[in-house]
Amino acid sequence: MKHLRSLAVSLCLGSVFLHVASSWAADGFYQGKRLTVLINFAAGGPTDIEGRLFSRHIGKHLAGSSGVIVQNMDGGGGGTGTNFLGEVAPKDGSIIGYLTGSAWRYVTIKERSRVDFLTYNMIAYQPGTTVYYAHSNVEPGLKVAMDIMKAQNLVVGGLTADSSKDLLERLCLDLLGLKYKYVTGYTSNANARLALQRNEINMFAESPPGYISVIAPGLVATGEAVPLFYDPGWNGVRFSQPAQAKGLDMKPFHEFLREATGREHQGQLWETYKHALAINAAMQRLVAFPPGVPKAAIEAMREAVRKLATDSDYAADAMKTVGFVPDYEAGDNVQSEVVNALTISAEDKEFIADYIVRGQKR
Repeated sequence: MKHLRSLAVSLCLGSVFLHVASSWAADGFYQGKRLTVLINFAAGGPTDIEGRLFSRHIGKHLAGSSGVIVQNMDGGGGGTGTNFLGEVAPKDGSIIGYLTGSAWRYVTIKERSRVDFLTYNMIAYQPGTTVYYAHSNVEPGLKVAMDIMKAQNLVVGGLTADSSKDLLERLCLDLLGLKYKYVTGYTSNANARLALQRNEINMFAESPPGYISVIAPGLVATGEAVPLFYDPGWNGVRFSQPAQAKGLDMKPFHEFLREATGREHQGQLWETYKHALAINAAMQRLVAFPPGVPKAAIEAMREAVRKLATDSDYAADAMKTVGFVPDYEAGDNVQSEVVNALTISAEDKEFIADYIVRGQKR
């Protein structure tokens, strides 16, 4: 018995030692190493603004890191950068993706990727929302949000026909019963904003960082644009107000829709809109390593992201830069949470695929 007790104590101590050793390995993984943050959209857009905010502060929580640099890789509605991360980028923890739209792309067009997105190492995700606005010169003139219901010659701009942004824009307009022209192919939000100012398009949507830092103090303040509505949160049971939407002077879309049409909605368009919210909005930003990255890198990075939640300098910079403090989910169950979320029925996938094709033909 005495021998067995000694063996048990030894095993316990060994287990503790291995855990501590693992922690030490994670804590020291970035000693003397530089991290590259790959942002899958162009400079100047909402993803870039938020990704650079993340990059400015994450390095100080990676013990011994020699610095953090940012690399933008736009194109394909975020698909170019996402695919590069999985197919080409080093698998040694030296590069991490700050990604938008990747979760939705997996659901709708995963056959285009040679690397299964669910094999990426998910570090954290951040819930978000999308803000919709239109140029005030939309015929017969736009002064308040509800005037969009009278719009003539409405032209909405997008990035790619299969991106979550484009689908949400079209779904909102179709649910409202509006006639519109759809023009896509703008490679970034910044390019689409310029198109709106040039009157190539007169409606667009983007996430709060871009809206708060560029659109509100610029186009809205000068009367050139009018805010319309924002996407609410949806957890499969009820709607909620995303943290990023607090302080925005506009209604959530489900309330705007009810007021504009005078009825509650149902049907496939409505169900698809809620699917898009559940997947894209809940995981609007994803922080992910490519497959095959060392466990120590994953542990070190996830712990660093968690430390941002108590970083007062980060919070102050975030409020100054984007008007809110991004709240990342970075628990040990992130991988399984992402996998579980990216599952919808075959019937809904078929409808979405057909809806994308119809958009490409508009």
